[in-house]
Amino acid sequence: MRADHLSGLVVPRPALSVYSEYPSLQRDGQIPRLRPRLCFIGSIRRECLDHVIVFGEQHLRRVLRSYQQYYNGTRTHLSLAKDAPLPRAIQTVGSILPLPVLGGLHHHYARI
Repeated sequence: MRADHLSGLVVPRPALSVYSEYPSLQRDGQIPRLRPRLCFIGSIRRECLDHVIVFGEQHLRRVLRSYQQYYNGTRTHLSLAKDAPLPRAIQTVGSILPLPVLGGLHHHYARI
């Protein structure tokens, strides 16, 4: 359900899913190969683009490049046992400082 803010009416909204948008993929069994890409696209929308105002194509490219570096190098993934896709060394000495990512939208916590 979504509210129509101009008239104050509540209008039912149809539920959309990947399967309803791509019915042929569901029949052909191609959804498992497509799922990681769709998860990444969903993550970009939820964690990045829903919170950023984009000022042109070049700005969008910079934001997406920065998010991709964060997603692959810093962000933890449950499917990887809460590790990042790119391996990193365990830091045991030093004080923990937050390093802003995407202008402070996300933070990478590192020992310095």
